[in-house]
Amino acid sequence: MGRPNVGKSTLFNRIVGSRRAIVGDEPGITRDRLYGQAEWNGRKFQIVDTGGILPDDTDFIPSEIFRQARVALDESAAIIMVVDGRSELAAPDLELARLLRKVNRPLFLAVNKVDSEKQALLIDDFHRLRIRDMFPISAEHARGVDDLLDAVMAMLPASTADDTITSEAETADDTPSSAAEERSDEIKVAIIGHPNVGKSTLLNSLTSSDRAIVSPIPGTTRDAVDEIVHKNDCAFRFIDTAGIRRKGKTHLMAEKLSVVMAHKHLEAADIALFVIDATEGVSQLDASIAGYAHESGRSIIIVVNKWDLIITGQEKKGRPTKSERMSETKRPGDQAAYEERLRYELKFLNYAPVVFISAQTRKGIDRIFTVLQEVAAERRKRITTSEMNRFLEHIDFDRASVPMRQRVKILYMTQASVSPPTFVLFTNREVKLHFAYKRFLENQIRAAFGFVGTPIWIKTKARQ
Repeated sequence: MGRPNVGKSTLFNRIVGSRRAIVGDEPGITRDRLYGQAEWNGRKFQIVDTGGILPDDTDFIPSEIFRQARVALDESAAIIMVVDGRSELAAPDLELARLLRKVNRPLFLAVNKVDSEKQALLIDDFHRLRIRDMFPISAEHARGVDDLLDAVMAMLPASTADDTITSEAETADDTPSSAAEERSDEIKVAIIGHPNVGKSTLLNSLTSSDRAIVSPIPGTTRDAVDEIVHKNDCAFRFIDTAGIRRKGKTHLMAEKLSVVMAHKHLEAADIALFVIDATEGVSQLDASIAGYAHESGRSIIIVVNKWDLIITGQEKKGRPTKSERMSETKRPGDQAAYEERLRYELKFLNYAPVVFISAQTRKGIDRIFTVLQEVAAERRKRITTSEMNRFLEHIDFDRASVPMRQRVKILYMTQASVSPPTFVLFTNREVKLHFAYKRFLENQIRAAFGFVGTPIWIKTKARQ
């Protein structure tokens, strides 16, 4: 914990051993709390990075950051307060230290940005914070971090650090937890979309908690916030990513990095919940984001959020919105008409199921879990080579509208891998399949075997 721009996220990344948190010179980059697993001298523990705290700031974002930090504080077994060793003590430092001393937890002071022995001699002023265990460190260069962690581990009870953060709560149905380590049987779900479509509200609804800060200000979420939910004997790791915008619309370095991190977390996920605003319809940016998810091989579920506003007719008055043009009337039965227009705008996602929800009221949230399980099973489905060859025997390739010179003789076909399903065609000659040929074959595979919600990759290999 600490005030903005003292190096908390740099220290967090150093301890967990990866660039989990976005780091930059702009103050206030971290907002939501971030969890990471770490190990020191054979002891495993969990570390939480919080946003920069200004206790007396009553503006919405700073007060929400403080609220998120208080949640982390209540969960903690020890606290590391971070200050900037290159600057003088500020009033927020003194106030935060006063608050933390009242908490009945072991408290450590990390005086950061102390890069040399000479600078280490200049930290006497920080004794004014009245925190006994003080360590000069450089999170960027790993200087002094080992001494800090040795002291923390010595104060933690063995059961806190040595257990791999599991509890009865994590195995309970519907119980969210960021504490569990990533397991191979987890279904990783990235929540993607452009800013202000309701991604953080959706995460909070899925986890039945106030896990992410929600505000009407576009770009509130920066770091990817993840949380585990156990539902129907499945473990879902939901990752709320920053809103993806066009390059020309991102000005602050934190915004640019958050978009990069959103792409990174999408590529690490199994399934993408692609959220669109029902009151706005599908924009060119939406199509671009969906295209990126499709090309990366993620399974996709289209989530139409704020559908309650369409039903109650609470859209903006004035000229018709794009959503009104996508749907002739505003009755609940217009989902079919809306979906038809949606499919027209996103033709390349014809395989993706559509779910209509209101993240604010939690209507339709349970339907998401049902569809997630179905899509996850389809993504991992494997068809045997004998089944594929029987399937090939019944396909009329003359129906594929491709030039004659593009036509090849398919000797046999096999599924090479899953996640996403990848098929290899063994042909009589080297040729790059025409896109219409691939599309025809993909449609035939879907008609025969399903693969709901997941893209299908088709590759060719010529017989030598």
